[in-house]
Amino acid sequence: MSEIPDLGPVPQRVTVDAEQARRLVSSQFPKLADFVVEPVANGGWDNWTFHLGPDRLVRLPSAAEYALAVDKEHQWLPALAGQLPLPIPAPLAKGKPGAGYPYPWSIYRWLDGEPASADRIADSVRFALDLAEFLAALQSIDTAGGPQPGIHNWFRGGTLRTYDKKVHDALTELGGHVDADLVREIWARALDARWDGVDRWFHGDIAQGNLLLADGQLAAVIDFGTCGIGDPACDLAIAWTLLTSEGRQAFRKRLAVDDATWARGRGWALWKTLATCPDTLEGPEDAMEFANAQRILGEIFSEYTANAVIKSRP
Repeated sequence: MSEIPDLGPVPQRVTVDAEQARRLVSSQFPKLADFVVEPVANGGWDNWTFHLGPDRLVRLPSAAEYALAVDKEHQWLPALAGQLPLPIPAPLAKGKPGAGYPYPWSIYRWLDGEPASADRIADSVRFALDLAEFLAALQSIDTAGGPQPGIHNWFRGGTLRTYDKKVHDALTELGGHVDADLVREIWARALDARWDGVDRWFHGDIAQGNLLLADGQLAAVIDFGTCGIGDPACDLAIAWTLLTSEGRQAFRKRLAVDDATWARGRGWALWKTLATCPDTLEGPEDAMEFANAQRILGEIFSEYTANAVIKSRP
């Protein structure tokens, strides 16, 4: 992409409760009307998510921009599923606006598992390799006709320069709470790292909440709302946000990531982490989230500095 995209205004989210979701289901899918509808704990931001009986879920986009992913998911997830080594969401039905709700929506098969976290992962290197295997399989899928970067996925797969202003705005708000000079250096390296221009499939939001564990091992990957084709470096951010140092090395080696792609992946991790910092800086209730962001920045800084030292050796 030669031009820097415009992210547009902040999405105006609508609120949906379980009763409204129940009315949508019962009016459009009467055979499912008797199933209990209950909110999913930590159901995400882009969508309101509800259990529908024991083995289904209702997924309702929270804003018009997020609703752009509905048709994409129904078209592409069935095609991707058979070519991947782990389960991904299976769309069962597509709903339409109604009951005071303005957007298309979906019913999916429920996938069991608990969200990944460092303390739940049984073997950090095995987890990293399993995730790398999944991403390698995803990147190998034919991209013909696939969704290019756009508002439907906030331009994942496109240039990092889309987020340049957000990075600098975050630095201004954070003042002396981060090493601004080092952030600027890492960010500049990421912006300058060239992509080879070959489209590949990517997930777009490989994050803890979208990686499900069973018995401490990676069991499923969910939430493909930001998926598309383009530069897959956005999927590497997890290397700094969740993986251990040893896991990160194994992850990179399995995916055979070159220096330029790794630098862009580091840039994705950097901006995503910085974006959360200003909102969690002041409030005591956000202290844990801010501490986690600082931990991730520490991972980014130490890994970058170590790489720089290694490359400077004769």
